[in-house]
Amino acid sequence: MRTPFAAGLAALALLAAGCGGTGAEGGTAGGGTFTYALPADPGVLDPAMGVLNVTNTTLSLAYDTLVGIDAQGEIVPALAERWTVEPDKVTFTLRKDATCSDGAPVTPSDVAASVNHITDPDTKSPIYGVLIPTGMKAEADDAAGTVTLSMPKPFSFILETGRAIFVVCGKGVEDRSILARSTSGSGAYRLTEAVPGDHYTFKVRREYAWGAPGTSIKDAPETVVLKIVPNEQTAANLLVSGALNGITLYGPDRTRVEAAPGVTKTITPVANGQFFYHQGEDRPTHDPAVRKALTQAVDLKELAGIASSGTGKPPTGLVLHPRPCQGDTVTGHVPAHDPAAAAAALDAAGWKPGPDGVRVKDGKRLTLRYLYATTRGAGVQAAAEYLATAWGAIGAEVKLNGAIDTKLSESLNTTQDWDVVWLPIGVTLPSQLVGFLSGPAAPKGANFAHLSNKQYQSLVDEASQVPAAEGCDKWLQAESALFEAADMVPVVETTVLEAAKGATYEMVAGMFVTTSIRLTQGAE
Repeated sequence: MRTPFAAGLAALALLAAGCGGTGAEGGTAGGGTFTYALPADPGVLDPAMGVLNVTNTTLSLAYDTLVGIDAQGEIVPALAERWTVEPDKVTFTLRKDATCSDGAPVTPSDVAASVNHITDPDTKSPIYGVLIPTGMKAEADDAAGTVTLSMPKPFSFILETGRAIFVVCGKGVEDRSILARSTSGSGAYRLTEAVPGDHYTFKVRREYAWGAPGTSIKDAPETVVLKIVPNEQTAANLLVSGALNGITLYGPDRTRVEAAPGVTKTITPVANGQFFYHQGEDRPTHDPAVRKALTQAVDLKELAGIASSGTGKPPTGLVLHPRPCQGDTVTGHVPAHDPAAAAAALDAAGWKPGPDGVRVKDGKRLTLRYLYATTRGAGVQAAAEYLATAWGAIGAEVKLNGAIDTKLSESLNTTQDWDVVWLPIGVTLPSQLVGFLSGPAAPKGANFAHLSNKQYQSLVDEASQVPAAEGCDKWLQAESALFEAADMVPVVETTVLEAAKGATYEMVAGMFVTTSIRLTQGAE
């Protein structure tokens, strides 16, 4: 079984990320069709708008990045064959043999256009300030074969940003509108059919020779089909029967799939299960006393077991392993479970029990609209019900709202029709969280919860301007500042089961290592 040790690109789930793979002993066969289940439709396929995990999983088949990461966690060449790093910029020299799916060469200008399109305010890209740091600019030198990414001031993880940029090339550079339902990238596969809500079909590019060092597309499947299967039980049944080659499972179906004959599997961490409070001025959770009281009302250890169906681990930070900054930012920094203290705090904050038991302040009921994704397994649904009960016990009225990923993203970024949201986020760099946890609030920015933690921002500003290792203490302190203010509540480090039948493949941060996909002998 082959399992990559390190996570690569961030996939924010919004962006639940995962790294892992499945393998089987024996030979592999070129040609044929590899079929993988997605829990939801990926939506618009423009890489500049790719914030959902399902979107980035889909895009990873058709697009390359500037650099990758190897099994030891080291940055390795991809579209860029070498680079030079300075505190505020990195210059990449591109390979000369990479081509786009329409045959056009991949140029430094393509890379610059990809970056500058994301950073253009008119694009309203949800990954700007998250995967692409705020203020980044790109400048191409086609004659020299180089592209330079620069920042207005030193930035800790400027080289690692190259892992997060899907490079658009060919016709897609001039006409971004074609990217809504098609692809224009240098990846190992090209999209040939898109049937939203049902399936996406990709065909291999046999000329692809610029993948990770030591890899080859020679024996890869001719076709990859991403099948939309929202129900995990259905996906599990299809895999066991052989109708699917690969699935990712969050919930209770994991046990029977693991025990099924012919199934290979890997358990891998994917994200932190956690919830955020909306801090808009018109929300009851704008008040830190209310946020802390709601947090105290919850037995987080019990909630962790429920949300993960008993498969999770205690969280120790916001960044997936292996972390660039080691340390436990959670323990001792989250308000402790104490329902009596929670009720007393709400009393002190002016929220008094009404005739029906629901607390009221200034004529307004303490009503919480709780939002969660329905594609994350039965445990997340059960967690929602647990929270409704715990908060109801201290006088809050909770309205549960389950939604598929695309609808959840719309609620967070546009309609803002929520007060508390369960949102797994998986990142591999602390800098990738900054746009979500500070800065302009949605819908103008990626700060969907309207957070304004001055201590967090101050620590991040200090950490960002020094090399990563030097800034680690500040990055860790910044995370703890969020928990102490109950801006967000870490509950559990979630894991998933990557299961395969009749095939082997690897994934890094929820995205395919395309050169690793193989059908085993006898698969069709």
